[in-house]
Amino acid sequence: MLEKLRERLQAHRPRRTTLRLPEAAVLLPIVDRPEPTLLFTRRAAHLNTHGGQVAFPGGKREPQDPDLLTTALRESEEEIALPRDRVELLGRLSDVISLHGLRVTPWVGVIPPDLPLAPDPTELDLLFEVPLALFLEDRRHHTDVIPHDGVLHYVPNYHVDGQVIWGLSAMMLVELLAEGFGRPISLTREPPGRLCYFPERLLRIQQQVSP
Repeated sequence: MLEKLRERLQAHRPRRTTLRLPEAAVLLPIVDRPEPTLLFTRRAAHLNTHGGQVAFPGGKREPQDPDLLTTALRESEEEIALPRDRVELLGRLSDVISLHGLRVTPWVGVIPPDLPLAPDPTELDLLFEVPLALFLEDRRHHTDVIPHDGVLHYVPNYHVDGQVIWGLSAMMLVELLAEGFGRPISLTREPPGRLCYFPERLLRIQQQVSP
């Protein structure tokens, strides 16, 4: 499975946005177990921004970072004690724009199982793994419908052991599933099942990305 994923991501041509925005990068760590999992973090509840939300390890680019891959690996090391040399890079996904006006570049990598990882308590309060099968089988709880520039985006919302995976992380997952695993999933095609509409987000997104 992971060898085929590597081949597909190496052939993938991710989109780059031309918007001049502050940059950030995240790592989508796939844990190389007999049944592979994805590693997630949960931001500490005391944080003013995104407190309690589930995310992939990562953060803002620092001036000393020569590129965004360095950002993703440095932030992962700082946040969850993941050594950079234990990450086998598979490829990059398309840029996504956060509601707070960050241009986020996702990277996909494989890590060994059972590393002595630990969340930085100043930023995170939990690390947890989710079987890739849950996403490959599209076991979503419902779909968030988010309008942007006149286009409806159908973003899956997953509930796993009391944790909610949605928003930007779920958008990255859609591309990973479609491009990396060839799954018939899309942000712009309406899926079956329950839809939850968020029309108020259109204005918020426009305010964040307007020049």
